[in-house]
Amino acid sequence: MISRKKELLTLMNIDTSWLKTKNNTNYDLQSFSQLQLEANNCQKCQLANGRNNVVFGEGNEKADILIIGEAPGKEEDLIGEPFIGRAGKLLTEILFSINLSRNDVYITNTVKCRPPENRNPNSTEISSCAHFLDKQISLISPKVIILLGKIAAERILNTSEPMAKLRSNIHYYKETNIPTLVFYHPAYLLRSPSEKKKVWDDILFMRENINVC
Repeated sequence: MISRKKELLTLMNIDTSWLKTKNNTNYDLQSFSQLQLEANNCQKCQLANGRNNVVFGEGNEKADILIIGEAPGKEEDLIGEPFIGRAGKLLTEILFSINLSRNDVYITNTVKCRPPENRNPNSTEISSCAHFLDKQISLISPKVIILLGKIAAERILNTSEPMAKLRSNIHYYKETNIPTLVFYHPAYLLRSPSEKKKVWDDILFMRENINVC
């Protein structure tokens, strides 16, 4: 149907680029829905055995800013949404401070299921979930990726550098040219309130170096 319409419009010397854009948008939305369905049924690693809900992600599927945390916690596992506990509330407040809401960004984690007792996800679990994260990034195509905390940074950037060296530097996600920044995890900031001021430094660095916010 689309191909025939495009052919006729081309013969009439009418621009048909909008047809391609509309088709791609529908395809992306369908792909996102299919990817979430795949994640909901995933049994690739042991985390599937103890989960209540897959925490796929939440927010604007065409956001400029993609935020990636470490893993779902107890509350996230029960509800099926990322960052809804005390750390999530602080993240919402941080976004509000730069005139953004959770609906303006997309939030997910390196793994989509809660590790037992909130332990750090291991390399096998990260690898098992990598397909979902890679596809999310491809579909969202953000202008910037923000990694929350050292664990997420270690897993995503494959580095053991300390936070002091990871922050205020532009990294890149795998083979993409998407600038990737490392911020302190909100849970760490709750434990160390004196470090909260550094979040504003990270935001200023992002504003000065990347065209967002």
